[in-house]
Amino acid sequence: MTGTDTVRPESPERGTLDKAAGENFPVAPFFLPRAWRDDLMAVYGFARLVDDIGDGDLAPGGADARLLGVSPAVAEDRLVLLDAFEADLHRVFDATPRHPLLRRLQPTVRRRSLTPDPFLGLIAANRQDQLVKRYESYDDLLAYCELSANPVGRLVLAVTGTSTPERIRLSDSICTALQIVEHLQDVAEDLGRDRIYLPAEDMKRFQVQEADLATKTAGASVRALVAYEAQRARELLNEGAPLVGSVHGRLKLLLAGFVAGGRAAIRAIAAAEYDVLPGPPKPGRVQLLREVGVTLRGEG
Repeated sequence: MTGTDTVRPESPERGTLDKAAGENFPVAPFFLPRAWRDDLMAVYGFARLVDDIGDGDLAPGGADARLLGVSPAVAEDRLVLLDAFEADLHRVFDATPRHPLLRRLQPTVRRRSLTPDPFLGLIAANRQDQLVKRYESYDDLLAYCELSANPVGRLVLAVTGTSTPERIRLSDSICTALQIVEHLQDVAEDLGRDRIYLPAEDMKRFQVQEADLATKTAGASVRALVAYEAQRARELLNEGAPLVGSVHGRLKLLLAGFVAGGRAAIRAIAAAEYDVLPGPPKPGRVQLLREVGVTLRGEG
């Protein structure tokens, strides 16, 4: 299964792939070559499913657990599911996977000579989410992003055949920034899962207590903290933005979309006066297109 049209609407993977439309960045836009789109969607399907396992957001009914060979008695245990998912990932490289999304990924892995490491990093990040609920320092958060976000950018470069050490470095900055922005948008949702991705040392600096994150609207201290973290994300995006100018053609437009998506999301957070507690501030299409133009021109 390599083409997006081969996935039937009723298939188990369809709901997972449909979530691509809600991301802050373009996953596999229409202007890319069909082969790239297919491979990027295969990578996205893996990343989205492992996140859904880690967040407890799998579709009701236990179909994914059954596909992974997990007994109904332990189908709610996320660590068991992640272990089964990792075992199925290894089958991508040396056998036949059980899950349709991993069977879809197998031709991509072979065609693009992908290695297990970035996929294993995404699984490790979701294991960490089950065990680590708070981050003491910004450096601790960056180490988490190295697992949870940076592998995605590295896979995009690998799929498009454009990996170099410098591009990977720039991509890591962009992906870490996008992860931080997502955490800022989802402060309330993450707290509902008993997770806080705002570094504890920064919360202390801005005199923010955990209870302050559980209110319906943010007070001045929370807003100041969110603004501080948003500026860090903005600086990371600016640091990584030269990646866009290092490539050409349709790939340049795709990477500009990643950077622009992050910048537009930060502007939406700022437009909400950094009050992210009522719900995730989302940019409009006009703002996103404006940011794409700015990024393509090398401005920021």
